[in-house]
Amino acid sequence: MKYPLRNLIYEKIKNVGNTTDVDLMNSLTRDNISLTHADLDKTLLDLEIYGLIKVSWIAKDKRRIESV
Repeated sequence: MKYPLRNLIYEKIKNVGNTTDVDLMNSLTRDNISLTHADLDKTLLDLEIYGLIKVSWIAKDKRRIESV
């Protein structure tokens, strides 16, 4: 059974608690889940709209992602 990408990303964030988008992308790559930055951005936006996560900017190229 294949889980939706949204659920996989949410489970990763929920297990870690707080992470950055770079660390999340590296973690997904280690688990053989390939996705583009655009796909990650769309999924993070969906999760934030659902009220499951909060995304904030740390630096110009880095975002902090935390579970609500």
